[in-house]
Amino acid sequence: MKIGVIGCGYLGAVHAACMTKLGHDVVGYDVDEAKIESLSAGKAPFYEPGLDELLAESLATGRLSFTLDPAELADATAYFVCVGTPQKRNENAADMTFVDAAVTTLIPQLSDGDVVIGKSTVPVGTAERLLAQIEEAVPGATLCWNPEFLREGFAVEDTLTPDRLVFGLPVGDGAEPSERVLREVYTSVLDLGTPLVVTDLGTAQLVKVAANSFLATKISFINAMAEFCEATGSDVVAIADAIGFDERIGRKFLNAGLGFGGGCLPKDIRAFMARAGELGVDQTLTFLREVDSINMRRRTRMVDLAREECGGSIAGRRIAVLGASFKPNSDDVRDSPALNVAEQMRLQGADVTVTDPIAVENARGRFPDLRFVSSVEEAIAGVDLVLLLTEWKEYVELDPDALKPLVGQARVLDGRNALDPARWRAAGWTYRALGRSRA
Repeated sequence: MKIGVIGCGYLGAVHAACMTKLGHDVVGYDVDEAKIESLSAGKAPFYEPGLDELLAESLATGRLSFTLDPAELADATAYFVCVGTPQKRNENAADMTFVDAAVTTLIPQLSDGDVVIGKSTVPVGTAERLLAQIEEAVPGATLCWNPEFLREGFAVEDTLTPDRLVFGLPVGDGAEPSERVLREVYTSVLDLGTPLVVTDLGTAQLVKVAANSFLATKISFINAMAEFCEATGSDVVAIADAIGFDERIGRKFLNAGLGFGGGCLPKDIRAFMARAGELGVDQTLTFLREVDSINMRRRTRMVDLAREECGGSIAGRRIAVLGASFKPNSDDVRDSPALNVAEQMRLQGADVTVTDPIAVENARGRFPDLRFVSSVEEAIAGVDLVLLLTEWKEYVELDPDALKPLVGQARVLDGRNALDPARWRAAGWTYRALGRSRA
């Protein structure tokens, strides 16, 4: 099958390369010339493990190409809409500008029998509106929804071997061709025994925001417990371990710490609340406001801990921040808790130095007033306090004995509960973490 992918950012670039891997002929379209040039050369304009190798492999087959000309999409059968849906400026709602522009650009290329497949995370009701627009312009074309569930750092794996597929089908004549095309697109994935949920358009749009809202709630729940543990001297990690053995709860996403960030969870739960308000059911999601609030409080609390460890003030103190990306194995610094904490400390007079294995350049572009260096050794030289704020493997595995002679004072704040407290304390460090006692 020939497939068109509209939007070649994070979602679209990964999807295009993976669809080629599954055996399809794929054309990726975007309006960003630099992005298209980079992808055409086999280099992703962002960091994602395994993607550059997959791009090179897919381009070498001759079945993957990228273009600035939407006319090159014209003879495809399936068209995946993979553009971003950022949060509106000064609002919680999702911005549909890119989705609407993608469909407007796509319509002249459609013909009878074509299927447009939405993958972007959109407010419920968007698919129905776009379907009506497509059917009016090209009566023989249709639209369905196939939400994405990618984890940054694991996007290739999540596309080629997903834990489930969701097909949201339109009511009426478009249902059968939509399902047929989707099944053909994902034949090899379905042959692996991947669970499949076939449902309506509205439900398919809600699945992604429901999943993200649940994960955000689980993270904020354990972080609320961390706040309580700090007041009582209890250990939030032991609590997470204990309740995680309950199969109804599970241990994943119960890691107390600095909370979630990035380009998905925060904006998705806010857009979900905004859409609930538009539909007159905002009371059903009021708990998400507290989920968001708990998450943001973690950042302020980390700054508070830094002040406590520095004797009540961080003004003039030299502080090292390990990690700039919002999560490990990514160079994404959108809504990064680590950078938010670093900037708060800088504004309170601290002398802050930040390092990250991958994300330094992206971080410098967003926070030009912070100092960035390329190595841990440079970052911690002579500092009064070290903060681990992104749990990169190389940071978790650092040798506290080797680092101690480099710092001014051997004090570490573990913002991700990722370090071994006993090991660091045995090496002579003062260790502190969110939700855990000083002892």
